[in-house]
Amino acid sequence: MHLIKLIFKYLRYLIVAKTRYSIHSPFVFKFYSDIILSDKHFYPFDSIAKVRQALLKNQDEITITDFGAGSMFNNGKKKKISTIAKNAAKPEKFGKLFFRIIEETQAQNIVELGTSLGLSTSYLASANKNANVQTLEGCPETAKMAQKVFNSQQLHNIKITVGNFDDTFPSVLEKIGRIDFLFIDGNHQYEPTLRYFQQSLPYIHENTIIIFDDIHWSDGMEKAWKEIKENVNVSVSIDLFFVGLVFFKKGQVKEHFILKY
Repeated sequence: MHLIKLIFKYLRYLIVAKTRYSIHSPFVFKFYSDIILSDKHFYPFDSIAKVRQALLKNQDEITITDFGAGSMFNNGKKKKISTIAKNAAKPEKFGKLFFRIIEETQAQNIVELGTSLGLSTSYLASANKNANVQTLEGCPETAKMAQKVFNSQQLHNIKITVGNFDDTFPSVLEKIGRIDFLFIDGNHQYEPTLRYFQQSLPYIHENTIIIFDDIHWSDGMEKAWKEIKENVNVSVSIDLFFVGLVFFKKGQVKEHFILKY
C-alpha cells in the first residue's frame, strides 16, 4: 500500500514539475541548468559504478541495526549486501548530482547522515579530495562495509562516526563548526528530520546547501519538508521528488520550485 501511494505521488509530481523555461530566478536557473541537468562526466564516476556493481553481486549477509523508519522492502535483522545496494543505496543519478554540486561549490565541510554502503559518500569525497567529509551511520556492520568501499577507492578524506544520530550528530556539528554541504538520509520520520535540520541551523552560512532524502516517502516526511521550506532561514527550495534541496542565500526572494529531474 505504501509503495502504491508513493507511485501516485510521483505521477502527480510529473504533472506539476516545471522545466528550466518556467524559472525566473537567475540563481535557480543557473543552478538547475548548469548543475542539476548537466551530463558532464567525471572520471570517478566509472570507479564508483564498478564498486556499485560489485556490491549488487555481493551475497554476504550482515546484521542490521536500524534506528530509523526502516525499509519498505525488507526490514529483517539480516540482510544481504546486494539487497542493501539495490534498495537502500541512492541511485547513481543522485550520486552524480551530489558530486557536481560539491565540484562546483568546492564545499570543504561536508556532513552526511546515513552512510549506508558508502556510495553517496564516495561521490561527495571524490568531488573534492581536500574536503572534510563526516559521515554518520547507525549500523556498525554497514559502517564496516562502507569503510571497505572507501579503502578500495583510496578515499582518505572521510571519517565515519557510528551510533544513533540523536547522540552523534550534535557532537559532529560542534566539532566541525561550519557546514558547507549537508545530506540528510537517515531516520526518515517527521520529528527526527525536523530536529536534525534545526540542529544544523547554527552552523550554516549563506552558501550552505542542505539536501533531504525521500521528502515524499511518507506523510510525516512531507510534513517535515513543508515546515523546512517555510523556515525563515530558507530562501530557496527545490523539490526533485526523491530529494529536496534548500538554500540560504541572503537577498534572494523566497521561492519554492518543483522541477523535473
